[in-house]
Amino acid sequence: MDQTETAAFKRMLSKGKARSYVTVDELNASLPQGLANHEIEDIHSMLSDMGINVVESEEADEGERGALAMGFSDVEAAAKRIAGKAVKTPLLTFPLLEKTLGFRLLVKAETLQLTGSFKFRGACNKLMLVREQNPSAKAVVAFSSGNHAQGVAAAAAMLGFKATIVMPDDAPRIKIENTKALGAEVVLYKRHTESREQICADIAAKTGAVMVPPYDDPAIMAGQGTAGLELCEQAEALGEKADVVIAPASGGGLVAGVATAVKHRWPSAEVYAAEPATCNDIQRSLAAGKRIGNAPGSLSICDALMSPLPGELTFPVHQALLAGGLSASDADILKAMKFALTRLKLVIEPGGAASLACALLARDRFRGRTVAVVASGGNADPEMLKRALDSEDFAFA
Repeated sequence: MDQTETAAFKRMLSKGKARSYVTVDELNASLPQGLANHEIEDIHSMLSDMGINVVESEEADEGERGALAMGFSDVEAAAKRIAGKAVKTPLLTFPLLEKTLGFRLLVKAETLQLTGSFKFRGACNKLMLVREQNPSAKAVVAFSSGNHAQGVAAAAAMLGFKATIVMPDDAPRIKIENTKALGAEVVLYKRHTESREQICADIAAKTGAVMVPPYDDPAIMAGQGTAGLELCEQAEALGEKADVVIAPASGGGLVAGVATAVKHRWPSAEVYAAEPATCNDIQRSLAAGKRIGNAPGSLSICDALMSPLPGELTFPVHQALLAGGLSASDADILKAMKFALTRLKLVIEPGGAASLACALLARDRFRGRTVAVVASGGNADPEMLKRALDSEDFAFA
């Protein structure tokens, strides 16, 4: 390239890094004439490695959002909306464990998020949008086994909403008490005989409260996706790029949002949903090509990952962006919790440790690669932590 062409290429790179994409026209205008096809392919590959997508037009991302419930631009908007309210949680590296594990491990520690889980991100984004779109709204209602409950309660208190949370009576006591402590009214129900959706709908009808779904909502999904966007940005700041990203999944809002961000920044990365083996509806649904629910009464120690069916809005995102689903037994999830406590020095609840368990179980498959896991929450009862510490260790060859 001559001096003028080099300057044009550098301007294109600068623009691409700032917004994570360049258009075909911008790229072509920055390249010298007469390049061979393999040279152009090498440039596309280089841009991809830098987290810069090549899109047909400025509207390309809007087209992606039109096909699915949300797109990367929604995640970017959510990140700006919740900046200064949600915690930018750290991305942790563990170089001394690489030889033992056989792969490079990155952990996005959402255990350190407000209320102890990623759920605050989506709740905050949703409630801020409610405030923007309906300034007269004064109350919200949500259903949750605990983490979404606390996220909504905290966001409601921060933004001046009255919150009512419908929770199963078998939810961890720490999650019920924390939700009450955040100022929310808690209504308990029986998980296997009562409909949480119907209870919420009745409350909304009587009080005029706005429903805040736990996952099947574009604003919730986009808010959760900010964890994935941060993961990419933090990894790149460390000179890293994950080959594999694993996020826990229940209804699938988190993994849908994370995949939306990660696949935009790193198109070649593989993103997986992690679930308990007894409630692996997303894994089975992806294999079947349609939504398949868990058997009635399916149980797991992962109280946060027991949604009966993938979401109507989340599942098309899973189909479009996920490499597949992974699952782990409750026994292996307890081992992963113990590994996190003793080797990573992290307190992770069962649902939050599903991603780590799946990574450890698949270590031969991921050997030599960089694997990022989202530790989605840390709200474990002392009894559950004791069970984890009393469990067996992972056996590393």
